[in-house]
Amino acid sequence: MLELLHIENIAVIEESDIQFHSGFNALTGETGAGKSIVIDAMGAVLGGRTSRELIRTGASKAFVSAVFSHVSVTLGGLEDTGVQPDENGELQLQREIFADGKNVCRANGRPITVAQLRKIGSELLNIHGQHDGQQLLDEEQHGAYLDRFGHTDAALLSYRETYQVLDELRRQMQALQMNEAEKARRIDSLHFQIQELEKAELVPGEEEELLARRNLLRNGEKYLSALSGADSCLNGDDESGGAVSLLQNAETSLSPIRDLGDDMKDLCRRLHALYSEAYDLAETIRDKREEFDFSPEELDAAESRADQLYRLKKKYGATVEDCIAYLEQCRTELSAIETACDTLLHLEKKLVKAEEAVHKAGAVLTAVRKDAAAALEERIQRELQDLDMNKVRFSIQFEPKSPGPDGCDTIRFLMSANIGEDLRPIAKIASGGELARIMLALKNVLAEQESIDTLVFDEVDTGVSGRAAQKVAQKLAQVSRFKQVLCVTHLPQLAAMAGTHFSVVKGETNGRTYTHVILLDREHRKAELARITGGNRVTDALLKSAGELLDEAEAYRNSIS
Repeated sequence: MLELLHIENIAVIEESDIQFHSGFNALTGETGAGKSIVIDAMGAVLGGRTSRELIRTGASKAFVSAVFSHVSVTLGGLEDTGVQPDENGELQLQREIFADGKNVCRANGRPITVAQLRKIGSELLNIHGQHDGQQLLDEEQHGAYLDRFGHTDAALLSYRETYQVLDELRRQMQALQMNEAEKARRIDSLHFQIQELEKAELVPGEEEELLARRNLLRNGEKYLSALSGADSCLNGDDESGGAVSLLQNAETSLSPIRDLGDDMKDLCRRLHALYSEAYDLAETIRDKREEFDFSPEELDAAESRADQLYRLKKKYGATVEDCIAYLEQCRTELSAIETACDTLLHLEKKLVKAEEAVHKAGAVLTAVRKDAAAALEERIQRELQDLDMNKVRFSIQFEPKSPGPDGCDTIRFLMSANIGEDLRPIAKIASGGELARIMLALKNVLAEQESIDTLVFDEVDTGVSGRAAQKVAQKLAQVSRFKQVLCVTHLPQLAAMAGTHFSVVKGETNGRTYTHVILLDREHRKAELARITGGNRVTDALLKSAGELLDEAEAYRNSIS
């Protein structure tokens, strides 16, 4: 149950605390006073969509907090967040909305995401808006309403599992099916690509080695010249000795005095090390010079191969490895096309079994739904009688259709508004007031199936007046025996029926608009009911009538308690 709603800087509400009670709570006020803002604040703290426009002008952020009592530890969404109600069973949800679009959400002080807040809030409170009746005009929603009422989850899940198998088989078969001309063109294309790639005899990693060798060949003369120069410096020529022989001569010159002290030994050792390193370098350079076999033909071959790889990569992949992978892909596709007939025959056999399974599961789902439909028709009919719609007939129609993701039937709500008229789709014959009452009946029936303790009705009485309004008020009073009901209304009958009545009042202070939510006592309730009934001109007669309306409402509440 919603105990307390705290609002800061939401539109024209600078700050307000609303302490709701159990049973039937009503909020009234002049048009534009800010009643819808209270509902917006509830939606925000439950994780609904918001925007920075919701923040009061001049404020850097908005803040909403809601305290719920008697919250079960098994509430959906709590397990994912690690949040638990406190020892009194209370849960506090908070949301800060910043001007830059940032949101900060908490549950009992622990930070959570907006998605987690929405999941928790969806099981604490339901908001039924004045436009919900329009959902009845969307026949695609009718099956969803029936499934919610009938708890068809198990049968629906079983059906969807079989349908997914069928759907996947159809996709596989569609991918294999093509006309003969298209098939021939594709086979020719695959053969050409496979032949071109196989002829290239691609080897993983060859491109790096090829480019390195080509670069060497392109610079062959420079390479040989450099090696020859280095070899001459190290090994010498016919006219002079090289560095190696000079280092050897130096070592020989120092050798007679190597035993005259440690410093001489160290000099000899270092000189020998230099000679050894120079000798190794000279041998390595000589080997590289002798090993290098430069020929214009090899360079031409390397250039040709590099050009071939470049052209293949432009067609088949960014690297040689990608081209090889594409070759395997072509081989696989060609094999699949060439064996498509056999594969299709195999899939067709599986398709027959899958269709049988879908029709079987669909029949079970239809039977479960029809049982639920019979019960829902009876419950809605009783609700409509309570709402002074005794002449209205309500029925749920099933029409077979090709299997789809949600079953094998088109489900449609039908009604007849007057005796003697045929049942027809709701969208074609229901008036605004009738839609509102049918939707209220449906919401009440569905609410009985759910564990949500708080129901919010935002001007669901649109298009309702007179005797019908009184019946709607009585119906909400009946619902409030088991659920907490919060109702935003313009009707005196509904406001009077509430056990707790708030007035949303808008005023101006220092050039700014402020909205306050005030809990009314009996005398102020009489004045508010008189205002709702007669406008700004409140007479003694209207006040007396308001008092009588309150007395009648209290008597009715006592009679059903």
